[in-house]
Amino acid sequence: GIARRLTARLETERDRWFLWLPVFYGLGIAAYFALGEEPGLLMVLMPVPIALVAWLVLRRGTLTVLATGAALALALGFGAAKMRTQWVGAPVLERQLNLAEVRGWVELVEPRAGRGQRLTLRVAAIRGLTAEQMPARIRVRTMAGLPGLVPGDAIRLRATLSPPAIPSIAGDYDFARAAYFQRIGGVGYALAQPQRDTTLGPTPVALQLEASIARVRLAIGQRVRAALPGERGAIADALITGERGGISEATNGAYRDSGLFHILSISGLHMTVMAGAVFLAIRFLLAAIPAIALRHPIKKWAAAAATLAAFGYLLISGGSFATVRSWVTISIMFLAVLLDRPAIALRNVAVSALAILIVLPESLLDVGFQMSFAAVVALVAAFEAMRERRNRGDGGTGLGPLLTVPLFLGAIVLTTLIASIAVAPFAAYHFHKSQQYAIFANLIAIPVCNVIVMPAALATLVLMPLGLEGLALWVMGLGIDVMTWCAKAVAVLPGAVGRLPAIPQLAFVLMVAGGLWLCLWRTRWRLLGIAAIAAGAAVAPTHARPDVLVGRDGQIVAVRNEAGALAALAQRGTMFELSRWLEHDGDARNARDVAGAQQGFRCDASGCTVSVKGMLVAISRQPAALADDCSRAGLLILTLPRPAACQPKGTAIDLYDLRDKGTHSIRIDGGRVEILTVADIRGVRPWTGPARQHMAERRLAARVARGSRLAQFASPFNLAQEENQRRPELEDDEEGQR
Repeated sequence: GIARRLTARLETERDRWFLWLPVFYGLGIAAYFALGEEPGLLMVLMPVPIALVAWLVLRRGTLTVLATGAALALALGFGAAKMRTQWVGAPVLERQLNLAEVRGWVELVEPRAGRGQRLTLRVAAIRGLTAEQMPARIRVRTMAGLPGLVPGDAIRLRATLSPPAIPSIAGDYDFARAAYFQRIGGVGYALAQPQRDTTLGPTPVALQLEASIARVRLAIGQRVRAALPGERGAIADALITGERGGISEATNGAYRDSGLFHILSISGLHMTVMAGAVFLAIRFLLAAIPAIALRHPIKKWAAAAATLAAFGYLLISGGSFATVRSWVTISIMFLAVLLDRPAIALRNVAVSALAILIVLPESLLDVGFQMSFAAVVALVAAFEAMRERRNRGDGGTGLGPLLTVPLFLGAIVLTTLIASIAVAPFAAYHFHKSQQYAIFANLIAIPVCNVIVMPAALATLVLMPLGLEGLALWVMGLGIDVMTWCAKAVAVLPGAVGRLPAIPQLAFVLMVAGGLWLCLWRTRWRLLGIAAIAAGAAVAPTHARPDVLVGRDGQIVAVRNEAGALAALAQRGTMFELSRWLEHDGDARNARDVAGAQQGFRCDASGCTVSVKGMLVAISRQPAALADDCSRAGLLILTLPRPAACQPKGTAIDLYDLRDKGTHSIRIDGGRVEILTVADIRGVRPWTGPARQHMAERRLAARVARGSRLAQFASPFNLAQEENQRRPELEDDEEGQR
């Protein structure tokens, strides 16, 4: 009976089955990235033909069709992620390179607000590295930019290069994984101004087209900033070309805290306004000519023109993940217009998501992908529900022209509310923040963006070839001033930003699954999704917070005091790491204030001690402290390698443990110590560096190679100091990417 009722329910929703295809395809991708070790190619590819045969042979009933179809989608997603990983594989630096001589071609020039430039280079040669060791791309920051530098130029420079940064805490953003799929094998900073390299040879053919587009973007940005100097020009440049490097951190923070940061990133809002403006303008012009309007499908002509305009905007806006997603989605919607199908439909959203995941499976892990599709799915599902409700009525609205403006503002409030609710689990899981006044900020900023800023941006692009962009940019600048005023005014309101501690993965999965169930089905059983969302919200506060956190090189240690807050012992250059820990803890305090207080720690020249849940935690920085600490400490943390003579009564974590495994999150329960490291979460994958199974051998070899007592500690300590010096550069790169 249950099977029959379930079958009947599913048959009623037959037209919605397709919407679940990208969901199960994405689950296959998620399963691949969740593995602790890289699977073999045979293990990945074998499930595909098995699932295909099962789907072809066993299609004899609704439940069987859906089960085998879901299995096939899972297998295809799993295989696609593996093949993509194989396809983009490129060498990654295994260690820091000092004074590295680099030659290569510029792919991307990103100005940094008051801090020179950040360059992405396609590497031609790095002295001392073989072809098998040399990264395909590196990203370096220059404090003194080279005037007139444009993509495609050949340069040489001296730089300190390091492997891409690993997460600051278990479960945090993995910049190294994101860099791997961009084929970036090293990051760092230039030691002097880059120099042009006239002996490198011609630019690779594949790079020439990219470079020509990038030059156009750069020229547009220069014209925009010349007409609108200062931060107004930087924001206008961000909205037209996607280059946000010129916006100050204070302004970025204001937009972020007010819930308006999505305006600064070219995504669905901007693509919709730009392409929609072209669609409406061309359709209006053609409709004004009866000879054309009465004989030809002007709506389809306008849709085709808008599709081309959207592609042009994609090219000049830098082609970021967010922009590509938006372009794919709006192109599919215009294709629906060309095929006389509804443009705004969940089926089109599903096709867009599936197309992106097929080409770029790693997009599933991108926060922007998750949040944008969560918002779009929720909005389109709500739109479809309202449309069906209206269709069941008498078809008339009974609304006069006087209600146009209130309805427009009400639609902004409604869409902002729906989108905010849809992305709330993602904001809580990834960023541990919520913007409390986002609705009010968007109520002011979105009409300004839609009616003034983006139409003016379109007019700028149309008039720029004629040299007449000044007036359009002046209008755009006025709109930007209003948006920035709104962002800053809302950001400083009391309680504008809510801080949330990290939530368990189970809570996140339940809320996402419940949201999908609620949005993708049509009949009443979709309300079961609310129960899943409620269960996720109930589980959210149950995340077990660590009692002790130890940073990668031992230069930063944080412990939880009796009040439940973190107290930290941090060296210079570790503030970014501490700020990420505080963010995970839902703590709004400034990292420097926390580090300066050193609450609860007792320190001398050799190290520090602190008591956590009745256990003595010792941080040893000098060999002189080891004899005492090894015998007394329940938890011993060394910024040096642990000598064989030190056999502590409790748990010991030494420099090599920290460098090999990353940040250690430690829980103390009744004298028992439980440790979770970054390496435990990341596993052994192509983007995690040398395999962890060789770590013990490397540590043993390093200890055997040491001779005298001084040599025993000097070399690792110097390594820690070098990493401490380069950390600010990695932090800047990681923060910008995040």
